[in-house]
Amino acid sequence: MATLKELAQVKERFVGGHRLCAGCGHGISVRMVLNALDNDEHVVVGCATGCLEVASTIYPYTAWNCSFIHNAFENAAATLSGVEAAYRSLKKQGKLKEDIKFVAFGGDGGTYDIGLQSLSGAMERGHNLVYVCLDNGAYMNTGIQRSSATPIGADTTTSPAGKVVPGKQQPRKDLAAVIAAHNIPYVAQTSISSWQDVHAKAKKAFEVDGPAFINILSPCPRGWRYNTPDVVELSKLAVETRFWPLFEVENGKWKLNKKPKKYVPIEEFLKPQGRFRHLFAPGNEHIIQRIQEEVDQRWLALLERCGEKPELPPR
Repeated sequence: MATLKELAQVKERFVGGHRLCAGCGHGISVRMVLNALDNDEHVVVGCATGCLEVASTIYPYTAWNCSFIHNAFENAAATLSGVEAAYRSLKKQGKLKEDIKFVAFGGDGGTYDIGLQSLSGAMERGHNLVYVCLDNGAYMNTGIQRSSATPIGADTTTSPAGKVVPGKQQPRKDLAAVIAAHNIPYVAQTSISSWQDVHAKAKKAFEVDGPAFINILSPCPRGWRYNTPDVVELSKLAVETRFWPLFEVENGKWKLNKKPKKYVPIEEFLKPQGRFRHLFAPGNEHIIQRIQEEVDQRWLALLERCGEKPELPPR
């Protein structure tokens, strides 16, 4: 494991000058992932249309200090699959000698939803690339519309909180489990609240032979409506409340990376966010209870997958 002093000497491939919002998790996430590469390693980055691409490539400027490909919302995995396949062909022919890593970044809209088909294809075909989902729980770039990553009860422009329907009604898609079902070498879920966890998992993902997938919780100050300096603290609360467990799946074997020492109710994660403010109004207690039940059920199922005793943390 690299130390912070060592990481400070790593070549920055995502640099300053981008226009990401203050308090956005995307820039932190991308830097953490790319800093897992050694200074002498070559990397090609593919980026789906979304906040990251729009804010980092405003013509004539760019925040990318590496090879970069922008593509449509839905086909980051397909585009990078073709590039990786071409690279393997050229290397086999002796026209390229250097080793090159490939990583795609996409938001939850371009990954959970409209990009799921191309992602599934890339994983099934076994392309040697890393796909990183920056999950902020909605289509933030286009106006904060709900996605299948949006939590129950969240207020978005397409699941507005009103008197009749108090926010999104459906539970989140379990994308990590969906990708793990493709039987690829490596799948992981992580959070910027633990740089050591992100670094270790990104390092593994880049080193495996074959496809790898990382899901990172990436808070959005505009969509979540929190105090911008609290981006890391909010990410930490997501882990402590078990809304966003840290785990990895290596060659089909599930492993839990962090087990909270005590039971932290989901309210602690919901309260700082404006998108859940309506849930704390009288009469909406049952929605918070439903969210808590879903979190607890998913936690117990995860423990079973990891071969651990399915029990909730002590209260």
